[in-house]
Amino acid sequence: MKPSPLAVDAAEVEALFDSIPDVLFFIKDREGRYTHVNATMLRRLGLRSRREIIGRRASEVYPSGLGATYGLQDQQVLEGAVIDNLLELHLFSDQEPGWCLTCKRPLRVDGQVAGLVGISRDLAGREGLEADYRSLREALVHMNRHYAHNIRVQDLLHITGFSESKLERTFQKVFQLSPLQLLTRVRIQAAMHRLQGPGSIAAIAQACGFSDQSAFTRRFVAMVGMTPGEYRRLRTD
Repeated sequence: MKPSPLAVDAAEVEALFDSIPDVLFFIKDREGRYTHVNATMLRRLGLRSRREIIGRRASEVYPSGLGATYGLQDQQVLEGAVIDNLLELHLFSDQEPGWCLTCKRPLRVDGQVAGLVGISRDLAGREGLEADYRSLREALVHMNRHYAHNIRVQDLLHITGFSESKLERTFQKVFQLSPLQLLTRVRIQAAMHRLQGPGSIAAIAQACGFSDQSAFTRRFVAMVGMTPGEYRRLRTD
């Protein structure tokens, strides 16, 4: 016999995620406004009560660059997209940036998208991966600071002290990405921020470490799902 569908109380799910300190949890409505968040999110934002965030959008609670990026993700998910294990920067309780893997999915009621649910898992806190993450932290800092330049695998080997095979293996284990794939993500995220301001797309491509505009556009479409020009119009309209 087919089991009856369960009516899930979102507040109970919220309470469950309150007990997981290295996972950020949230639910948003059709307009991208928070309806439920866990204690980890409040702590990261320096808030004492859920009343301070419920009903607000990401752009209203995060710095402009991060808020705009999260808002675009929300819009894509509310249109039916699924985001799985997206590597991105978050602000931690000490206001220092840290790396997370984010998942977002649309919430449907009677077949219609009524909101979204998401989690972000701290890479530094993933069980069994703490030492591996720490060993890569300086390499990540180097990528984030110097993404506009020609970062070579040799540079990362020197920073970590790893062999090439161990570097590749450890990146795959922690991030599910190779070092060069991760560098591309860092560059695309930087370009997304720059596209919200002035400057030609060609200049932004060069400033973010891409050899030419066509290569930049291909990578951007593959990761974001639209061209840089389409993204810019979406953010500036």
